[in-house]
Amino acid sequence: MSKVVLITGGSSGIGKSIGEFLTDKDFKVYGTSRNPERYTNSKFPIIALDVNAQETITAAISEILKIESSIDVVINNAGVGITGPIEEIPNDQIQHNFDTNVFGPINVIKAVLPQMRKQNNGLVINITSIAGYMGLPYRGVYSASKGALELLTEAFRMELKDFNIKMTTIAPGDFATNIAAGRFHAAVKQNSPYTKYKAVLNDIDEHVDNSGDPIEVAKKVYQVINTKNPKVHYKVGAFMQKFSIVLKRVLPDTMYEKLLLNHYKL
Repeated sequence: MSKVVLITGGSSGIGKSIGEFLTDKDFKVYGTSRNPERYTNSKFPIIALDVNAQETITAAISEILKIESSIDVVINNAGVGITGPIEEIPNDQIQHNFDTNVFGPINVIKAVLPQMRKQNNGLVINITSIAGYMGLPYRGVYSASKGALELLTEAFRMELKDFNIKMTTIAPGDFATNIAAGRFHAAVKQNSPYTKYKAVLNDIDEHVDNSGDPIEVAKKVYQVINTKNPKVHYKVGAFMQKFSIVLKRVLPDTMYEKLLLNHYKL
């Protein structure tokens, strides 16, 4: 039987690429969106789900289980970007970022675990970010939210091992998606003391616009689904982006900090 896959944020970007790739591999894919009516031409069904609204999570899982006998794979892909000097980002935007990038996946996981325990089988893949392995200037809130999901996954894995439920993360680097369009970024203020923020913001957007095809993330997801015992963490992206994590592990903190300062011209 084909595995049933639930992808949050499956209507565009990385989530859409994953969904289309898995559909072509004969998986039964269900994507989600806050506004599913906008995606009538999707290759796979898009159902209503807002990771910030518990009732929609419960309803979406119930809807799938009315059609299918199981939910075999959950891919927590829904997320939002955010940039700006931490001092100048409104607290409600910081809260919203953590609600979506951290508490959203937690709520989806909590909602699906009883079904996966009942099945005595399941896989959860949390889409994080290479940015979650380091505190990046003017991306600190985003780094922190994705880093939190990395650590939560490590804890979840140990708590779930007795139930034959696997969990892992896939951390993409920069990929050509529409994330910049939906990202909150603090306004560039003329009187701000953070005079270098605008140049860093332009650099971030340029890297996203000129980055790789998100199909690479989809291929990694497919590989992980077909792995009997997935590793704790996976990374997908340009060589230097992945190598930056290795450097952080082996270099003294201040030396690694200098590398980032040089990279961002700070």
